[in-house]
Amino acid sequence: MLVKEYRICMPLTTEEYRVGQLYTISKHSHQESDKGEGVEVVKNEPHEDPVHGQGQFTEKRVHLSSKLPSWARAVTPRIFYITEKAWNYYPYTITEYTCSFLPKFSIYIETKYEDNCGDNTNIFHSDQILGDHEVMFLDIAYDEIPERYYRSPEQDLRHFSSAKTGRGPLREGWREHTQPIMCSYKLVTVKFEVWGLQTRVEQFVHKVIRDILLIGHRQAFAWVDEWCGMTMDEVRQYERKTQEATNEIVGVPTISLNDERLPPSTQSAPSSAPSTPLSGDAPDFLCVPKDRPRKKSAPEMLSLPVLRERANAE
Repeated sequence: MLVKEYRICMPLTTEEYRVGQLYTISKHSHQESDKGEGVEVVKNEPHEDPVHGQGQFTEKRVHLSSKLPSWARAVTPRIFYITEKAWNYYPYTITEYTCSFLPKFSIYIETKYEDNCGDNTNIFHSDQILGDHEVMFLDIAYDEIPERYYRSPEQDLRHFSSAKTGRGPLREGWREHTQPIMCSYKLVTVKFEVWGLQTRVEQFVHKVIRDILLIGHRQAFAWVDEWCGMTMDEVRQYERKTQEATNEIVGVPTISLNDERLPPSTQSAPSSAPSTPLSGDAPDFLCVPKDRPRKKSAPEMLSLPVLRERANAE
């Protein structure tokens, strides 16, 4: 088990971020969907927690089979998906990812949102967390991500300026002087309980998560002029329409978003970050030299595909 805490600041308020995140996830999921692939909404329903109160529970299946590289398809069941379960009590959320055929792999994410620059040093009460964990600040404008993830110059926040809000471009040190500002605090636990691969895989998955968080939050601000000014009802209508279009592409029936009984403050159930496309190369540490015969046991072979979940290893 490897635990890390990520802190991602945004030039937004927490109320703005709630709308922007839901809009971004809906748009991104639709963009990444192909026929038979994409994000299937299984459940979206009210949920009440004795501690956190009223909220929303969603269950989604991220279908990936045809996006897997050829080396992974050879050992992967034909029906392959990642299950995402999310409990949203904004500004607190829990998200859990599991694999449809690999029970020893899971990702658990606790998220808290606050209107500050990431200076809450003990937001998750570290005395309740087993062992030490690394804290990482992610800069949506200046941290490097793999070049393949750059979609367009408009998403380069060092040069992007919002026409509607007047915010941006984000200059060096922007987190220290920008107003408004909010922070997404994420405590991420990755488990891959397979002897001999656990440490490498958990480290690799955290690297992928870091990239995904940067990409998703970067897009949320780069698209601010598209969602800025939308009410919660309007963004929910956008989510419904986008979900219908996405499910039509994926080839599954649309699930009704049954949250009309909840107050607006709980009528969203965003996942932790938008999904990112897969590509075809295996991680370096899984490659076998050409001059040596490849011998893998069946259990080990079944563990390999999930390692290439969302990005190429560098």
